[in-house]
Formats: sequence, structure tokens, C-alpha cells
Amino acid sequence: MIDLHVHSNHSDGTLSPEELVELAVKTGLSAFALTDHDTVSGIAKAKEAAARFTADGQSVTVISGTEISAAYKKKDIHILGLFIDETNPVLLQNLEQAVAERGRRNEKMAERFRALGIPLTLEELCRENPDTVITRAHFAKYLSEKNYVKTREEAFQRYLSHEAPCFVPREYMQPEQAISLILNAGGIPVLAHPLLYKLKPNELDSLLERLTAAGLKGLEVFYSSNTSFDESIAYSLANRFGLLMTGGSDFHGSNKPNIHLGSGRNHNLNIPDSVLEPLLALAK
Repeated sequence: MIDLHVHSNHSDGTLSPEELVELAVKTGLSAFALTDHDTVSGIAKAKEAAARFTADGQSVTVISGTEISAAYKKKDIHILGLFIDETNPVLLQNLEQAVAERGRRNEKMAERFRALGIPLTLEELCRENPDTVITRAHFAKYLSEKNYVKTREEAFQRYLSHEAPCFVPREYMQPEQAISLILNAGGIPVLAHPLLYKLKPNELDSLLERLTAAGLKGLEVFYSSNTSFDESIAYSLANRFGLLMTGGSDFHGSNKPNIHLGSGRNHNLNIPDSVLEPLLALAK
């Protein structure tokens, strides 16, 4: 069993890369991809931890990855990069720029919270979450822990969703740029959770035509929130556009408590090792 969409506390997950490796071993995964938002900073730690387990006779493969947000019709779509070279200087430079843009957006959001009488500062978020790409999940965590809301879900509903008073849109790179960065870093670009964008069928077809022309290689067919009907739609799209099938839980630890590593939402997911074989062939 594998999981090709996993987050650590280097972005908006709650487990460290080392803890993820330990959990992967306990769960019985043969491989997982660490795909933190706009960063590759946790990959080396995860690979070092995996090597220690392998030395003890418990093998798990860590696949180098990232998840890049890209602009699409005033919203964003997510492009996974699998099997990337995490030391590629052009990729690193662009990810640093994306993180800097997140920082500018986060400061504007913090200002909106302060205007509402909530004394939230970006400095405090960074201090409480060191070496981490700050996302809206960290704002929700702060609001919950400081008792401004009862749950993190309420934080998003009241303050952080697209229609809420503290939401500030980000300036995203274009999807073609994200795909190019991944390809130039030796990786496989994959459109994450395609049905989560709630696009009409003709819109989704148009998006996939655009992305495959730019070099998209894969589609996330197996995903935690997919029903069997959703999965059949994604499977059909992958076949029609000649895309490799991937799958992942989108595991975030306690930030998404119903989603489990390897087995998804309430253990509804099972991604067989066979999904990995054509990806490995392309990566080589």
C-alpha cells in the first residue's frame, strides 16, 4: 500500500517528517510521497528517518514531492510534483518566492483579525510554528487554542473561507509555470484532487486539455473524499487524456483528524503498489 499525497509540519500537517516515517512503517506502507505546500524542507529529514528504519529491517520509501498552488479562474488549483530533485536551484528559488507571497498574504490576514479585535500577529504564528510554511490551518489552530472559536472548522467558516471577512486571496503562479518547474526538476506533475474544484464537466475537460498541453503527466484518481462514482469519473479522465493514475490521502495529522495515512477518510482508501510502477518507469 502506498500514499502519494502527504503533509508534514513543514507546511500544514501536524506530524514531523520523522513521525510520518514512523507512522508509515506502523501502518504498513511500502512508500509515501512527502508533498508539503510550496516547500521541500522536510524531505531530507524524512529520508534520513527512513534509512534508519531500513537499517533495522523495516523498509519504507520516501518519495520526494511538493504541492504547488497555481492560479485558475480567480481561485487556485494544486499541482503535485512527484519524484522531484529537491535540490534543484530553480525549483527552490521559485518555492521561496511562493512562500514569500504567502507571507505577504498572511500579514494582510493578520491585520484583518486585529481590526476585529483579535490580537493575532504573524510573528506569533511563526514563533509557535518554527520552520513551517504558515497556512490558513495555522490561523485556525490559533483561533481554536485561544478559544475564539470552538473548532478549527468554525474558524474557517467564520473567518477564513473565501467569503469570510479575514480571507485575503494569494497571488499564484500560472499552472504552466508550476508544471514546468516540476518537469525541470526531473519530477512528474500531477493534478491533485480534480473533482474537489467542483468544475463543470466541460470546464474540467478544458483545464485538462490546457494542462496536458503544458506537460501534465498524472491525475490523482484515488483520493480521500472521492466516492466510487467520483473515482470512476477520475479514472475515465485519466484514460481519456493519457495521464498516469496516482492516489493519496492528503494526510494532515490532527488538522484533518478523519483522514488517515494510507487509508484516507475513515479508512475508505486503498492505493495498491501497482499504481507506483508506471510512475517509477516514467521517473527513470
